[in-house]
Amino acid sequence: MRMMDAVLGMFLMASAGVASASELWMAGERHGITTVASAAVRDAQQHDALRYTVWYPAPAGSRETALTIGPPDAPLFDVGRSAMDVPIAGERLPTLLLSHGNGGSARMMGWLGTALARAGYLVIAVDHPGNNGVDEMTLPGSVLSWLRADDLRAALAAVQADPQLVAHVNPERLGVAGFSAGGYTALLAAGARPDLQRLLAFCRAHPGDGVCRPQQETATHTMEARVAAASSSVLSPWISHANESRAIPGVRAVFLLAPAIVQAFAPEQLSSLRQPVSIVLGEADTVAPPQSNGEAAQALIPGAALLRLPDVGHYDFLAACTAVGVQRLPELCSSSVPRAGSHAQAVAAAVQFFAEALR
Repeated sequence: MRMMDAVLGMFLMASAGVASASELWMAGERHGITTVASAAVRDAQQHDALRYTVWYPAPAGSRETALTIGPPDAPLFDVGRSAMDVPIAGERLPTLLLSHGNGGSARMMGWLGTALARAGYLVIAVDHPGNNGVDEMTLPGSVLSWLRADDLRAALAAVQADPQLVAHVNPERLGVAGFSAGGYTALLAAGARPDLQRLLAFCRAHPGDGVCRPQQETATHTMEARVAAASSSVLSPWISHANESRAIPGVRAVFLLAPAIVQAFAPEQLSSLRQPVSIVLGEADTVAPPQSNGEAAQALIPGAALLRLPDVGHYDFLAACTAVGVQRLPELCSSSVPRAGSHAQAVAAAVQFFAEALR
């Protein structure tokens, strides 16, 4: 009993340290570009560029400005605030890789990235080529989904090669987080190998499952269109490597936010994971239904934690919508419960999880 009290006391002290420090920190932001060979086959313009965003703790008093998505005079999403290109507070910060969902972007996940930065983490997010809301969406970007993990690996390498950032990365305290298809990406990065035929068989047996239907962001990317693209001469060389490991060395903790495409993993791939895993999902999610995704993952991954948020849908984990966004994008912006509350619960879960898993 004494030992349990001592451990609990140490955890509470560590948590209090993070909380008090985060009150002093602002969220800093920097952007970078690197290259990844597979981007050229996924990008509509056949560019091999990979954009990444780095959020980090910045000194108190740093001037934060608004982060939005959409036209400057009529933004659609209110992401939060950050200070551009300001100094970084601290060295060898616990480091997190962050993957957005289908048709999302690094900035769309800024509500989470900036919150983690204020809590003392260096967060590296990417715009997955051919599968982000900034550029034209492509079928290869959707079909070659396992290459998303390579994007995270390339962005991490680019940050470690940056003389202004390398001293602040702590590869010994490395975690990964992802929303929706980004949750699938996080599982890839943790070492789970995908099985495309398994996913195809699942969707043929359950065509009404949200993961198997075209999404709002890519209405023309039907399962039939994906299968046809996969058999093309352009993609078939990449398809032949689909089931290989995309593990990123050093990943010690995995945070999944409304994870999707979980049926791409055979049970033994999830049950063999040894990293701590935390899952947050909305009980009203029809895009990545909990039963076939988050709950299925939690049942198979040893010791995985699961937080269910009542009445929360899939798109509640996107950035907050402005009044203009609600008017123009009702499918993405409608919420049964206040989105700010869902974000706050997800942030609290992530901060607590990574504080324990990466300490």
